[in-house]
Amino acid sequence: MTENKYSHPRIALIHATPLAMEPIAQAFAKHWPQAQCMHLLDDTLSKDRAKDGVLTNDMVDRFKELSTYSKQTGAQGILFTCSAFGPAIDAAHAHVRIPTHKPNQAMFEDALSKALKGKNLRVGLMATFEASIGALSEEFLELAKTNNIHVQMESVFVKEAMQDLANGQAQLHHQKIAACVSQLSHCDVIMLAQFSMAAAQPLAQEQTTVPVLSSPDCAAIALREEMRHE
Repeated sequence: MTENKYSHPRIALIHATPLAMEPIAQAFAKHWPQAQCMHLLDDTLSKDRAKDGVLTNDMVDRFKELSTYSKQTGAQGILFTCSAFGPAIDAAHAHVRIPTHKPNQAMFEDALSKALKGKNLRVGLMATFEASIGALSEEFLELAKTNNIHVQMESVFVKEAMQDLANGQAQLHHQKIAACVSQLSHCDVIMLAQFSMAAAQPLAQEQTTVPVLSSPDCAAIALREEMRHE
């Protein structure tokens, strides 16, 4: 990377679950080791989002406050790793006015690149946090519409897999995700919704010839590239 003020930037990684921390740390170590990553965890975000059922104004304010704090510490870029909060992340971005990325933004763009001219793109979304499915589907379909790409979208909720991972049963988590891949093998591309699902990608990919995408690698690369051109 060319030496400039962003050669060794502080990047705030903001999490709603500790399960997302290791996957994105590994992605930055692989794709942008020069970045100085700062981890912020509020593990009540996902719990409160699931309890409320909708994205409340209070939740949006919390995202603004997290972003403000990150900027005050010297962060030059922010990546949220929590998947059910798109509008709140947009509000945070507008509030702090530094590069601020949604967790699945880059993966969505990668998936849309699979579209063939004149054909509908069949997209599968797999999630281990059920509350994220509606928000992510809406976000993805809006991006597809902006790019004039016709999409048929299906989703699968992998029950109990996130709890398995939280209980230290990573292999069981991976196996449950892989077992559900067949439900979406008729799609053109399959996306794994949560950062915490990234380690299951190799096993999931073994179950299908359809590309299975995970978000951490895409996210780290996209933020690096945006800041490289600042």
